[in-house]
Amino acid sequence: MKPALIISAGTCGLARGAGEIVKAAQDYQSKRRLQQKFDIIITGCHGFCEAETNVVVHVDGKQIFYQKLRPENVKDVIEKTLLREEIINNFLWSDPKTQQVYVYIDDIPFYRKQKRILLGNNLHVKPECIEDYVKLGGYSALNKALKEYQPKRVINLIKESGLRGRGGAGFPTGKKWELCRKMKSSVKYIVCNADEGDPGAYMDRSLLEGNPHSVIEGMIIGAYAIGAREGIIYVRNEYPLAVKNIEIAIKQARKRGLLGENILGSKFSFDITIVRGAGAFVCGEETALLISIEGRVGRPRPRPPYPVEKGLWGKPTNINNVETWANIPAIILRGAQWFSSIGTEGSKGTKIFSLVGKINNTGLVEVPMGITLREIIYDIGGGIPAGKKFKAVQTGGPSGGCIPSELLDLPIDYESLTEAGSMMGSGGMIVMDEDTCMVDVARYFLNFTQQESCGKCPPCRLGTKDMVQILNRISRGEGREGDIELLENIGGNVKRGSLCGLGQTAPHPVLTTIKYFRDEYLAHIKEQRCPALVCTALISYVIDPELCGGCTICAKNCPSNAISGEPKKVYAIDQAKCIKCGICVSVCPDKFRAVKKVSPALT
Repeated sequence: MKPALIISAGTCGLARGAGEIVKAAQDYQSKRRLQQKFDIIITGCHGFCEAETNVVVHVDGKQIFYQKLRPENVKDVIEKTLLREEIINNFLWSDPKTQQVYVYIDDIPFYRKQKRILLGNNLHVKPECIEDYVKLGGYSALNKALKEYQPKRVINLIKESGLRGRGGAGFPTGKKWELCRKMKSSVKYIVCNADEGDPGAYMDRSLLEGNPHSVIEGMIIGAYAIGAREGIIYVRNEYPLAVKNIEIAIKQARKRGLLGENILGSKFSFDITIVRGAGAFVCGEETALLISIEGRVGRPRPRPPYPVEKGLWGKPTNINNVETWANIPAIILRGAQWFSSIGTEGSKGTKIFSLVGKINNTGLVEVPMGITLREIIYDIGGGIPAGKKFKAVQTGGPSGGCIPSELLDLPIDYESLTEAGSMMGSGGMIVMDEDTCMVDVARYFLNFTQQESCGKCPPCRLGTKDMVQILNRISRGEGREGDIELLENIGGNVKRGSLCGLGQTAPHPVLTTIKYFRDEYLAHIKEQRCPALVCTALISYVIDPELCGGCTICAKNCPSNAISGEPKKVYAIDQAKCIKCGICVSVCPDKFRAVKKVSPALT
């Protein structure tokens, strides 16, 4: 491979200026007539979102990682590093805690402890180029499956691998395929669930944007095993780049005889269409998703019958999410034993998480099942910014639970997370520090699920609404004796009585925060105090008279004219006028730091 500039240009990279980096590189290459000297490779996301916009300079077999580049930096990267192999220290990533500088991508702690089976190819594949995917062995698994294995053997390989659905429930993939294959019907469907709606989650988006052919190949193999002729990718309309790249990939696959009639000269025929979802969170639930594809309002229906029995238009339908489908080619090509050797006894392979929140190294991480929360948060994520203490991490999206610091050594697998009161979910992982109010967190996520409830069943529709109202009262300092027990009671009823997974898991943030952070609820209710100083009704802003320098800045910036005083004298805040916006804290000069956020209960 000749020298190359590999530019991370997924949605997150483009938002940070990757498009301008690409243009600057192409303009400079064209202007200097350097097309024969190096390639410009525009890829999907490299995973390290905190370091966007980042590029990998491939030169002399080495991969140099540059971060947070601007268009004006491109000339130096090309002239010095690509053409003269000089390292530009100012562009290298350095550990925020140790200040150690890293040159090569594989040495960076964020990447070093990952096992990037699925995401690793994002670095080498131009999403719009099927040739790149084929060069890396793409569609070899499909060729192998069609020419060497009967459909039942493919299903057995997936069963032997131990792959479980990566969409949340963790149902054994091979078993689901087997159930669908056994259904007697001349028409069967397979569906890729790309309706990724969890706040802060973007694993599926990255796979579809960066390596769409891996998902398509997995779907073709699955269709062959199950006996389906039609497949559908149900993707959020909010993912325009993913939709664009999937559409291109499907057209390329058809042109090469990988989709359509008699695939690769076999008697097997299969094709894929795309359906765009309108953004309803509940349509991530499989029965609601199928109803949405049929053109009706996406609302879950009772099960049984399950989709494998009676799904899309009443026909047997197999649904897996993006990450599950992307795992299939690797299992067929490398073998079930290889895949099952990764992970734990009950949770095989790797899992992709979106690591966000109060963490130094935000991004997408792909790790072997069984890795601990501590390893993800501190070894890969680089710990908590500004020297703050870790408080909790929420896994499993808005319906997941909050896991406290005393469980940092919990292994990440389906059973361990469930036992802790949370769940694997699709892979969201939101980190919280000591300044986080757990009552507020529970209120935020439950409010999200309550608003996204389809309203079909009373336990979810009414129960989540009642819980939100109680949490709102508590956060205003109007909590009552017995509110905690009432939340637990209603939460249990919502879990037991709801029709679908949204309602059955919606109480998790509340129940786990009560379980692990009960003292914060008690402080809100009994003392009208928010220990984290987050809940607006339970905080005040005051000016320390011993620190105030009378600079007038806070008074000039106060939108409600609540701050008064004379220049070079002590200023004060009128609590009756204060709207608690916090601007005064942010504008107070560092040399004074006179404005404080306090709890009225302690003043």
